[in-house]
Amino acid sequence: MTDSSYLTSHDGLTLPAVGFGTYQLKGEAGVGSILDAIDVGYRLLDSAFNYENEGTVGEAVRRTGVPREELIVTSKLPGRHHAYELATQSIAESVFRTGLGYLDLHLIHWPNPKVGKYMEAWRAMIDAREAGLVRHIGVCNFEPEHLETLMAETGVLPSVNQIEVHPYFPNLEAIAWNRDHGIITEGWSPLGRGTQLLQEPVIVGIAERLGSDPAAVVLAWHRAHGVLPLPKSGNRERQLANLATSLVLSDDDLTQIATLARPDGRTTGQDPLTWEEF
Repeated sequence: MTDSSYLTSHDGLTLPAVGFGTYQLKGEAGVGSILDAIDVGYRLLDSAFNYENEGTVGEAVRRTGVPREELIVTSKLPGRHHAYELATQSIAESVFRTGLGYLDLHLIHWPNPKVGKYMEAWRAMIDAREAGLVRHIGVCNFEPEHLETLMAETGVLPSVNQIEVHPYFPNLEAIAWNRDHGIITEGWSPLGRGTQLLQEPVIVGIAERLGSDPAAVVLAWHRAHGVLPLPKSGNRERQLANLATSLVLSDDDLTQIATLARPDGRTTGQDPLTWEEF
């Protein structure tokens, strides 16, 4: 377990310990929320083709006074674009939508194993990186068996694997595989979106003892496991609270939180071995 301000991948990509999720942040209001996030200190912005807000993210980046090179802009390739030519076009389209000239990090959103074209998508990602459209490439929701296929067929492992991670679904085996291969684990739905996670007595009790709040406890749990969480909020005060990285949990705290793990802990039931998202 670790607690650090930065995480570094096998290929030298360095990311801050907490990123900002932009799902559902769109239009002028979305630009305002993202500008607030940048202003309070976020430097990693997470978007996706399917979020339909790459333009919103790009506009916020252009309006902020923070230099472009200090921001890490991420987007994702949708499942319907896995065929090589479609993937090539889609990556370029994501760059065009942002209006930023390049993306710092581009991820395959889901492996879609029944379709079986994620290797075509990965080769397109490699080529886009070599062409300078994207600086680093990665994946989302890939299980170790998918990652092993990438390595066996191309010799290239992703810089990042963004997966569902929270105390109801710790996903520790996937985290360990990523860590052992120098892949940064990013966690989506880190606060257990749509669940009662932040009302759990274990979480609330630890928060009260530490003079903090439940969300801070859960985000500290992520950092303790070497996971980069991507909380989303349109509220400036909540954004700032989520960014705080000073809270450190004891081994006893972590043991208590471990009791919250559930066999069916996924928030949406989306198993990467069977789920298809287009």
